[in-house]
Amino acid sequence: MITANKHFRDAFGHKMYKASISLDVTCPNRDGSKGVGGCIFCSEGGSGEFAAQRSDPVSKQIEDAVDQVKGKAGKDAGYIAYFQSFTNTYCSSNYLENALTEASECEGIEAVSVATRPDCLGPEIMDVLERQAKRMPLYVELGLQTGNDNTARIINRCYETKEYPEAVAALKDIGANVITHIIFGLPGETKDIMMDTVKMCRDSGSDGYKFTCLYVLKNTPLEKLYYDNKVEILEMEEYFDIVEEAIRILPESAVIHRFTGDGPKKSLIAPLWTMNKRQVINYINRRFGL
Repeated sequence: MITANKHFRDAFGHKMYKASISLDVTCPNRDGSKGVGGCIFCSEGGSGEFAAQRSDPVSKQIEDAVDQVKGKAGKDAGYIAYFQSFTNTYCSSNYLENALTEASECEGIEAVSVATRPDCLGPEIMDVLERQAKRMPLYVELGLQTGNDNTARIINRCYETKEYPEAVAALKDIGANVITHIIFGLPGETKDIMMDTVKMCRDSGSDGYKFTCLYVLKNTPLEKLYYDNKVEILEMEEYFDIVEEAIRILPESAVIHRFTGDGPKKSLIAPLWTMNKRQVINYINRRFGL
């Protein structure tokens, strides 16, 4: 197992920070193309609660994000332009290319990371990503969450799992580094089902992983399921037992970009243990020897 911090230091020679960006995009399971309402756990912010205002130009969003961290980052740090909110390839190829080019030309940007879905990588989009990968290191984050199609239907993901390995192969062919998002504790999933997802990602060739526990936010479809006692939320040690088992079946070269996530405190319903970020980070460091 390699941590994200070590990976970036080895790859770039110094610490890297992410500058989060929001584009004027949505998702195919929100706008009626494939579904409505989005994934049941996803808020109106589309997993970009901590990103910038998408009405601002990309360069302005990056400038603001860098200003927030440059005091602690130091002059030797580098930055990753992180297209975070919603599905960032669910747009025209020209719009995406212009956004990527603008980000790449910003001072301090040494890499680009694009969050998307396996079903939103058509030929023209792939051509844009390939050109970007030739310009500077490109990370593409795929929102898989689960490799189980029954669970995928429950969470309203609106694409079949078979599209994931195809997307990984295509992205690696153009030189992208693939990071996969996996959620542990989804409704009805046993530990064996969760590990099957991890194995499938491993066998597909994912370079990195972002794990998170399922958390409940206000004004999401998951909120009703939670209050109707139709979904159980993992306790901290229970969750990290699952993470540890997942790491055991991954190759030593796997990069763990995230051990768990945390929702915005103003809208978080459960699990409340994620609110104490310092406590969680200290626990992770002790448990995994970081």
